[in-house]
Amino acid sequence: MVKISFTSPTGGKSPKEGHSLVTEEDPEVGTHVAERRSSGQCLLMLLGLAFILAGLIVGGACIYKFFVPRHKVLEGHLSYMDNRKDVKEPYYLPISEEADIREEENVAFINVPVPSFADGDSAAIVHDFDRLLTAYLDLQIQKCYIINLNTSVVLPPRSLLDLFMKLASGSYLPQTYLVSEELVVTEKIDDLSELGIFIYQHCVGRETYRLQRRDQITGLQKRSAEVCRSILHFGNNFVTQTSICEL
Repeated sequence: MVKISFTSPTGGKSPKEGHSLVTEEDPEVGTHVAERRSSGQCLLMLLGLAFILAGLIVGGACIYKFFVPRHKVLEGHLSYMDNRKDVKEPYYLPISEEADIREEENVAFINVPVPSFADGDSAAIVHDFDRLLTAYLDLQIQKCYIINLNTSVVLPPRSLLDLFMKLASGSYLPQTYLVSEELVVTEKIDDLSELGIFIYQHCVGRETYRLQRRDQITGLQKRSAEVCRSILHFGNNFVTQTSICEL
């Protein structure tokens, strides 16, 4: 009898010992896929950084615009006649003012130091032509006073800037006059948010009161017990003496 045997194609080895029935991935192909994934991740990271950088730039510009003062430091001198006193010749009242006039926002900021030759308090004034409001900050007592903007007295930002430039250059020394106005404290303002961003920043953290012109209050007589403070300033080609009185 002849015994016939068949040899396995794997040479008698089990599938684990021989070649796998599943083809292994080419190492070069795997490397290319990993490189593509890495490139995609880098691209997404760069895009994210670009968005963050753009946000920082825009945010920084907004912060600079609203919180960083941009001052044009100008000094002007006006010569005016005080008709209430026996003054034969006009005398000069030096008023040094830092004018931060923002035409694009239609707002004028004016800092008034104590005048050299007259009684008055140092103050910081904001004229907001969009909100039609004026804010007086008395720097001596650190109180804010709000009143409707008198556009017939205060020049608009462009004209006011031109006036300051003329006064600063020394080419314009008008002999002008003094205008007096009396304002009366009427009520305290607790919510400053309705006054706009510029006046809010000007008065936040300080006691703030609303004003009204004395001649517009019917039947109000001047009282001897009133406490009045005076601010000399100019927002036109004449000097204004603003008296703020508390009843």
